[in-house]
Formats: sequence, C-alpha cells, structure tokens
Amino acid sequence: MPLDPNALLRAMFDAAVAAAQPERVIATFLPKRPKGRTIVVGAGKASAAMAAALEKFWPGPLEGLVLTRYGYSVPCQRIEIAEGSHPVPDANGEKAARRILRTVQGLTKDDLVICLMSGGASALLALPAEGLTLADKQAVNKSLLMSGANITEMNCVRKHLSAIKGGRLAAAAAPAKVVTLLISDVPGDDPAVIGSGPTVPDPTTYADALAIVQRYGIEPPQAALKRLQAGVDETPKPGDKRLAGNEVRMIAAPQASLEAAAAVARAAGVTPVILGDAIEGEARHVAMVHAGIARQVARHGQPAPKPCVLLSGGETTVTVRGKGRGGRNVEFLLGLAVALDAHPAIHAIAGDTDGIDGTEDNAGAVLGPDSLERARAKGLLARAMLENNDGYSFFAGLNDLVVTGPTRTNVNDFRAVLVL
Repeated sequence: MPLDPNALLRAMFDAAVAAAQPERVIATFLPKRPKGRTIVVGAGKASAAMAAALEKFWPGPLEGLVLTRYGYSVPCQRIEIAEGSHPVPDANGEKAARRILRTVQGLTKDDLVICLMSGGASALLALPAEGLTLADKQAVNKSLLMSGANITEMNCVRKHLSAIKGGRLAAAAAPAKVVTLLISDVPGDDPAVIGSGPTVPDPTTYADALAIVQRYGIEPPQAALKRLQAGVDETPKPGDKRLAGNEVRMIAAPQASLEAAAAVARAAGVTPVILGDAIEGEARHVAMVHAGIARQVARHGQPAPKPCVLLSGGETTVTVRGKGRGGRNVEFLLGLAVALDAHPAIHAIAGDTDGIDGTEDNAGAVLGPDSLERARAKGLLARAMLENNDGYSFFAGLNDLVVTGPTRTNVNDFRAVLVL
C-alpha cells in the first residue's frame, strides 16, 4: 500500500502529543507522602490534566487549587480547577493566582506542596507586583508577544513584574517542602523558565529585564518601567534558604515526544532524523533552514536517504509586522512553502502540542507539494500573506488546518518535514 504522507504526518503529531499526556507519565515521579498535609497548586495548559492524574495515583488525602486555560479543565474530586485567559491574562487569572499564593502560606515543615507546572502558566498566573495593576501586566504581555522576544526573555520580564513568579511562590510556602512536577514547553527545559519558575530560584535580575525591554523597543506602562528601573525586592536567587530542600521533577519534555514520533516513522519504513528539541529563531528563518536540509535529503541523501522525516521541537518567534492571523506554526509552514517552491517530494506538518497555535482555533497545519498551486487557484498569494503574518488565512483557505481542540498538555511546537 502506498504511503499516505498526510496520514503519516498526523500520526507522528498525535504520537508526540500522546507521549506527553500527564496520566501516562506522572505516576513514577510522585514524592512520598508527608507527615502533614499535602497541598496541590499549579498552573498551565496541562495543569488540570496533571491534577486529575495526581488524584488517580496519589495514595493519601490532598487538597488545593490549580489554574488552567479556558476550555482546558478536567473534572477533579479533591483539587479545585480555576480557569483564566491565555496568552493575555485576565481578572480570573489574577484572582486565582492570589488564592494560590494564599493557599501555600502558613504551612509547616511537615507539610508538602506539590506544584504542577506546564506551559502557559506564566501568562495565566497574573499576580501583579506591588504598585502594578492587571492592566499594566496585560500591556506588557501584549508587547512582548509581538516583539520577537524569545520565551526566556519574555519570562525574565514577567518574573520581575510579578508577586508570585521567579521563586516567590516557593518562598511563600516555606518551611513546607515544595516538589514541582513539570511539563516542559521551553527550549532547553530550564525549570526557571517554564511558567516563569514560581517555585525555583531565579538567576536573572531587574537589570536583565530592563535590558530586554530596551532591546526590543518595548514601551511598558510607567509603573512597570519604574519598577524595573528601581530594581528593589529581587526574586529569590540560587542558594536562598527558603527554597532549600525543594525538588523539581521533569515528567514530560519535547525530546520524549520527538522520539515517540520517530518510532511512528520507523514503523512506516521512514528514517527519522531529529534535528533538535530546542530550536529557536524567527519562524520564517527556521523554515528556510529546514527547507535547505530537506532539499539536501532529496538531492543527495544526506543526512539520511529518503524516505526520511526531519523532526524538530522548540519554540520559534514571530515579529508581528502585518495584520493577518496566525501563530508560530502556520508562519513556519508558510515560510517553508515559499522556500520549497512546490518541491514535488516534500510534505510537512507543524503544530503546537497544546492544540492552539497562537490565539487561533487550530494547532497548526499541513503542507504538500501542491499547496502553492491550489492556493494560487484560490487567489491566495503565499509571499504576500507571509509578509502580512497571515498563515492562518492561507491554510484555512486550503482546508489544511490541523484542528485538535485542547490537548491538555504542552511540550511546545512539533515540526515534521517528510521527504519521499
């Protein structure tokens, strides 16, 4: 039976998502029961699914509150689930963040805090630092999202405008022990970057945050700018005694999802080549590099003979200059389409494993050798739409969007470029 490129690409994407489902991975990472209470807090697109999995496998009583994105809730019996807005925070997120901070206060050394963190937590946990308002945080978030700053840079700024991020949540929980269970959505899997690290020491400073704002020409509200310039009340740093004895356990990460996709490819007789799990850069520039490697496979059989699939993860950025619709993944695919110029042997998929590409209703899209021709027949001009950051409209017009709905996990972007 001839290989169906789109079916294989979708099967690899689905395998990548499945490998990061909390119920599948959480049990082996659970800490021992404490003498005292077990308090559960957390935030992110996977936090509700993580809470449900924790309830299933935890051998004793527990209680707590986690915050997830609207539509990402999972029914729980003992852990309360709150919802808030992402990627721009809202009042519900602020209210839940304030309650989460209160939940961990007043504990003893016999108590245990299990913190469930995943991608999206940084925007969801919107608890402004003293002197700031939610409107200040929203304005900074919007500017960061459009600036082209990478996730590490964005979260450095967010930490220094927050009353809960950058280790402040763990400091509030002392002397209770905090065990953080993480699902990584950031290149490099740095716990201090995932969700802006509410429970881990923060090595960055106010000066770092201010430099990032200046580097990208961001004009934050006056109150936020003054806070960054003043540099008082620093985040807890490595070696802070309040965080001593705490633990971080990574339960799912992009590499494992890439390996799951690679297994699907091998089973179909296709050689997988994992380019990396931490690829960053402008989406359209990353697309040009992927296109160049794919052409090398097609022409010279390097770095592997065809049939071959190039797999990669990480988080690209989009510097928004146009007025179109779309996220990182359709921007990547549209850039790839332009770079490949209808190469007859190359197909691709790109999608966010959380099910949402940017702020749209799709996870990503698929691209085939005939995509440009079909687009021209519909009056869709790839180069012009790329310049307008309008990848969503391009692939929607071809009926080639990948729509999954909420996946309730998040190990960042998944890309597969198939060379036949």
